[in-house]
Amino acid sequence: MITSVLVTHAAAAAMQDTPFTAPRNVTLERKAETLDERLDQKLAAVRKCRATIAFFRSHRWLLSSDEHRQNANAALLRAERRLVELSKEIAALQSAVQQREARRQAAESPKAAICGVFRRYCRQAIAVAWCESRLTTTAQNGEYLGLFQMGSYERKLFGHGPTAHAQAAAAHAYFVHSGRDWSPWSCKPGYAM
Repeated sequence: MITSVLVTHAAAAAMQDTPFTAPRNVTLERKAETLDERLDQKLAAVRKCRATIAFFRSHRWLLSSDEHRQNANAALLRAERRLVELSKEIAALQSAVQQREARRQAAESPKAAICGVFRRYCRQAIAVAWCESRLTTTAQNGEYLGLFQMGSYERKLFGHGPTAHAQAAAAHAYFVHSGRDWSPWSCKPGYAM
């Protein structure tokens, strides 16, 4: 197949009195568009570098062989340098992804945050938070604060924060600690909204 293509190109070039150049194998790599795609590409490259390094560690004789020493050492050095470079890039990308996630969580509505954290207990958790605080993150009743009106001792144990997500995560930790039971709260899921 390839020879027939080359012969066809050569014949066409001869008829036109123009020099023949063989078609190059061009690989078009799709540029990653999102942070997640870029991170995935970098992680895949890290796996390749680690595989190369592992190969040369298990085939040490290549590094000292007269025939292969130069190429093997160069390949190992390239993989080690690339691994260091990729590690820095991955750290920066992971930081950017975490910042993006923090911004997304901070912008969530209380209902979305509660459902994102409590999952299958979403309806129950919303009912409790509605009864406790009317879904207000700044609600306060004496020492009790936030969506789920957690006391100072519970906030020390399970955390607290200014965002709906942070408050829902703290309440969920308390909920799980209590045996997935709403008994620590004065409001229960069955109370009318």
